[in-house]
Amino acid sequence: MGQVIIGVDPHKLSATVEVVDQNEQLLGAGRFSTDQTGYAAMRLYARSWPERLWAVEGANGAGHPLAQRLLEAGENVVDVPAKLAARVRLFDTEQNRKTDALDAHSIAIVAGVRTQGLRVLKVDGELEALRMLADRREALTRRRVASVNRLQALLAELLPGQAKKDITTGTG
Repeated sequence: MGQVIIGVDPHKLSATVEVVDQNEQLLGAGRFSTDQTGYAAMRLYARSWPERLWAVEGANGAGHPLAQRLLEAGENVVDVPAKLAARVRLFDTEQNRKTDALDAHSIAIVAGVRTQGLRVLKVDGELEALRMLADRREALTRRRVASVNRLQALLAELLPGQAKKDITTGTG
């Protein structure tokens, strides 16, 4: 089997994918949440096709975070403009009925067979830096909460019934 194209219709809370081959035959489809669990499930699902190209609609907008995650994982990703996908959907279905599955299919068709010269995406260094800062902040917050909890437990042990009740993670 040759390369497949995975068309992705991204939204804030979910991403719908359709997998097509070079003959525009549907090989698979699914809907995944955009959280860590959903992203991992989507990547696991895509492993069935070792030679794959991800086509993400709106990689500068709603699809940007997903596209960057895929790039960081070493995947090949192209950006499909929404207007191109809408044209394919209109011509293929002869109607302008819009569903996530039809959108994902149209995105895959645009990237796979009918359009040359789509923008090939690269890792966004600024986004990666922001992600690293956010991860570090989250780790520091977890440490602070753990420290306050330990302090509360120690005070309750040393001074039963007299522990300071206004110590919180927000107390500086």
